[in-house]
Amino acid sequence: MSFRPMQKEEIEAASRHLLLGHYRQFGPSGFLPIPVEEILESHLGLTLEFDDLRRRLGMDDVPGATWVNDRRVVIDLSLDPTVDPRKEGRYRFTLAHELGHWELHRHDFENGVARRGAFRQMIPPSIVCRTSTSKDPMEWQADLFASYLLMPTKMLFDVWSSIFDTSDAYDAEDEMAELLSRQNGQSGGGRPVVSVAKEMARAFHVSGQAMQIRLLDVGLIRLSAN
Repeated sequence: MSFRPMQKEEIEAASRHLLLGHYRQFGPSGFLPIPVEEILESHLGLTLEFDDLRRRLGMDDVPGATWVNDRRVVIDLSLDPTVDPRKEGRYRFTLAHELGHWELHRHDFENGVARRGAFRQMIPPSIVCRTSTSKDPMEWQADLFASYLLMPTKMLFDVWSSIFDTSDAYDAEDEMAELLSRQNGQSGGGRPVVSVAKEMARAFHVSGQAMQIRLLDVGLIRLSAN
């Protein structure tokens, strides 16, 4: 069975359907952050565990995995936010990523259909998420689902207006150029995060990088510098 491409709008609709389904069942549980653990455990009835996935699976780049038939999601111990609160953003995104696989891809594994790339062999766990396969189409879909689930479009615009008292986009080109000049020659790559993305990230309990990507996607940050 070949991989089925999905449009962004379809993935966003799936994330919105999951969130609204949880709210219909339990009622809104506070505005923010999105209750991703409650969605997984209470709404979907999945089991959430932490484990040393590197030891268990013999791979050194597995932040999360899903056992479809057991209805179980396992997150690597290194992302436990009760041990290191600085990992909360990555933990929540990994959890939402696994929910993306559950909502978008689990039926293929329930039906015993082997998939390409990182999912070729149907051995437990059903879905192994590796950072080295982040460009795999199914991984991209799960990442996009996580972004939409944790940072819904309407909430982004509402919180942006509340925090900054405007609906206008922020032109981040000058700030980004300054941050890049400071970063030049220092260890650690990646695009730095501008101030507005950091502030929004705190409201949604996500990483600054994840928020910046999302704000660029919806046009609340303008960035022409590469």
